Amino acid sequence: MEIAQTNTIEIVLNGERRQVPPGLSIDRLLVWLEIDPSRVAVEFNGAIVRKPAWPEIAVAAGSQVEVVWFVGGGA
Repeated sequence: MEIAQTNTIEIVLNGERRQVPPGLSIDRLLVWLEIDPSRVAVEFNGAIVRKPAWPEIAVAAGSQVEVVWFVGGGA
């Protein structure tokens, strides 16, 4: 019997389970999700992560990522 390997990991993104490619950093995850990094803030495993640190933080199976969009507007 052959066991199929999946080439994804499961993370929790904004409260929902998602399958993403392994080996992504936060900045690469945003690119993969087609999210404009200039318009968001990221919380990773319960801590706010500053943008300069995004390339250094590896997203692993079970990671909890919250992406919050900045919204402009006003009267």
